[in-house]
Amino acid sequence: MPQLDLSDTNGAQTKSDAAYKTISEVSDELGVPQHVLRFWETNFPQIKPSRMRGARRYYRPEDIELLKKIKTLLYEQGYTIKGAKKLIKSKGFPADLLSPTSPVPKKKDGPADVQSLVSELRILKSMLTTLL
Repeated sequence: MPQLDLSDTNGAQTKSDAAYKTISEVSDELGVPQHVLRFWETNFPQIKPSRMRGARRYYRPEDIELLKKIKTLLYEQGYTIKGAKKLIKSKGFPADLLSPTSPVPKKKDGPADVQSLVSELRILKSMLTTLL
């Protein structure tokens, strides 16, 4: 019976994308420390790795995809944990949100933004006073 060679060019073993992966494999794949993955598990209830053989974590492909999206939200899009949790809970993951070209939401709290807001409010106030 022929055996399937799952080694890459360096001779290391690789798994299919459909295979369950350990926390160390997922950590290496995402470039995130293992303790960060465990922290995300506690904050995002959607991540549910299987626990087998002495409570070792085994991540499903769906879990890995979700972890990649969480990493994108937190590290590339600039969301906080709280903001990412809220977004996932309310909308899931819209495709356009995670695209590399989507703009990162920026806070508008600089002096120029306050001045423009004040001037707009003055205009609105004058419009309302003429109507009344």
